[in-house]
Amino acid sequence: MREETYPFVVKPLPYEYDALTPVLDANTLTFHHDKHYKTYVDNLNNTLADYPELQKMSLIELLTSLEELPAAAQTPIRNNGGGVYNHELYFDGMKCPVGQEPTGALAGAIVRDFGSYQQWKEKMKQAAVSKFGSGWAWLLADENGILTIQQTSNQDVPDLEIYTPIFLVDVWEHAYYLQYQNRRPDYVDGWFTLINWKKAGRRYEEAIAKKQ
Repeated sequence: MREETYPFVVKPLPYEYDALTPVLDANTLTFHHDKHYKTYVDNLNNTLADYPELQKMSLIELLTSLEELPAAAQTPIRNNGGGVYNHELYFDGMKCPVGQEPTGALAGAIVRDFGSYQQWKEKMKQAAVSKFGSGWAWLLADENGILTIQQTSNQDVPDLEIYTPIFLVDVWEHAYYLQYQNRRPDYVDGWFTLINWKKAGRRYEEAIAKKQ
């Protein structure tokens, strides 16, 4: 994602609001993007407005140096900055349902680190479905290109100095409740068909290129 700084802007979806049907309908996606995500952007900007010394920092710089920020700014930047980062990666990591599977280096890494695509899928679903309360399930690559699955709560992010996010699934209720109610497993099953494996593959290649 582009290294922008304050004031942060609401990025448009990289597809139409109805492009992810039937997995995510236009109403769910509109509410999620135009209301929830936008609120995080607005709240982050409102926080940074009081801290001119932080306004030249990128989103990743803010999130990886939280303990060095003014004490009063740490929690709102953690919550709202994380909300911006997580949602932008989530929306950008999907496309219309096409039933694709990974190819190239990422496909090989999934087999190497999880045994098979199916075994990875089962572990990824378990991480997403078992996350108590609100949060995310991530596929990450470390500095050696090794893949791992992690959960985070609320709008927390993984250690971005160690891991490169490949993609993530949002398991806050607002991501799916309008369409799926309490059927989180059904939503996660559908999400697998939305993964933009082409973009995921590029992120993985960028991750392993950092070591070279």
